[in-house]
Amino acid sequence: MPTDTETKPVFADLSRDLFDAADDVGYRFEAEPGLSEELIQHISHTYGEPEWMLAHRLKCFDIFRTAKLPTWGPDLSGLNLGSIRYFARAEQGTGTRSWEDVPEKIKNTFERLGIPEAERRMLAGAGAQYDSEAVYHSLRHDLRERGVVFEDMSEALKTHEDLVHRHFMRCVPPTDHAFAALHGAVWSGGTFLYVPRGVHIDEPLQAYFRMNLRAGGQFEHTLIILENGASAHYIEWCSAPKYNESSLHAGLVEIFVGENASMRYSSVENWSIDTYNLNTKRALVEAGGRIEWTGGNLGSGTTMLYPCSILKGDRSSSSHVGIVFANEGQVADTGAKVIHIGRETTSRVLSKSLSKGGGLSVYRGLVNILPSATGAVSEVVCDALLLDRHSKNDTIPDIRVGTPTATVAHEATAGRIGTEEIFYLRSRWFSETEARSMIVSGFLAPVIRELPLEYAAEMNVLIGMEMEGSVG
Repeated sequence: MPTDTETKPVFADLSRDLFDAADDVGYRFEAEPGLSEELIQHISHTYGEPEWMLAHRLKCFDIFRTAKLPTWGPDLSGLNLGSIRYFARAEQGTGTRSWEDVPEKIKNTFERLGIPEAERRMLAGAGAQYDSEAVYHSLRHDLRERGVVFEDMSEALKTHEDLVHRHFMRCVPPTDHAFAALHGAVWSGGTFLYVPRGVHIDEPLQAYFRMNLRAGGQFEHTLIILENGASAHYIEWCSAPKYNESSLHAGLVEIFVGENASMRYSSVENWSIDTYNLNTKRALVEAGGRIEWTGGNLGSGTTMLYPCSILKGDRSSSSHVGIVFANEGQVADTGAKVIHIGRETTSRVLSKSLSKGGGLSVYRGLVNILPSATGAVSEVVCDALLLDRHSKNDTIPDIRVGTPTATVAHEATAGRIGTEEIFYLRSRWFSETEARSMIVSGFLAPVIRELPLEYAAEMNVLIGMEMEGSVG
């Protein structure tokens, strides 16, 4: 018989206080607030980067200085970019492949969050980043022998420079928007995953990003390359403490999916309400390839996030499935973008949003079916559940169809928890809190079941935290 320890979920002891509490760690370097060319050169020299990367950073900085912040979404006037600390290195011992060599205070933080227990029980590899740089990265030995590469981005720039050079910011150029340019100038840390032709990774790989610095910024770069016929599942988790001072997360994810390859990218972004989460994610999919995005967004005060799939090859496909929770004082402006280029491409978007305490959730999506995408099929479903009379939801779809042979469906619903449902469940001896939780669980079930079992358990825990005090 398994013991209680063996059967206990990895994430059973999570709490809002755990995520929101700052860690008492020392720093060997903290940048002064604000951005400068000197800081950019310092970041590049710290990691011994090749000349082309420093030139790329400085070019991005030039683009950023003349770029305008977006005005079509949430209000960003409270974000003072001059007060952000763009680079910080925690105490010694970073970049190790041995968990025992991670500095004790940092190790304790990740252990409270379920790392490395999750690695031992369900992962093919794991990484952990603290503020601006990785503190740990590991990969199962058998996968290394098959040619899989799973490393910190700064390390990959040294060991696989040619691969990085050919792909870095090719999917998301710095001219795309202001925060892409900012990211290109100050990026640090992140994940590099390369899966050779025909290699299938059965267990997920995971990276956890923790931002601890007061008024800090985190700009990790995730670069994933799947060669033809390969498959993988990568999971990212994020968290930050609450300081009552604005912080910024402007990471960037680029995924290249080869012919007949299959990539699943899952993320749970659970920042504090201080955080502006202005993240960019994009995948380029070749013929017969498939990209699956599964995400949960909660915690941050302002979120702008729209994972994008470019279906370049014939019969390529994408799936976007997401949960968004906007609580008091939060604006969650999220959605999906799909560009159909190849013939007989297919896409599916399923968005589930919850709003509580006056929070605002927005679905903002784009489906663009180009004239070349003959026989394309796209389905978009956006469902919103308002947990009180003060909260709001908006749905802003943008669907462009350039060929008469395409098939497109769009459905959007919004509503509140009905008194009839509450009455029915209370008549079955459930409390009002239990009744509301059951209704929310049923509403989110189509998304929750897309997650691996242990991660579905954590998502349920996080939703439960946000649901506290939702009666009335």
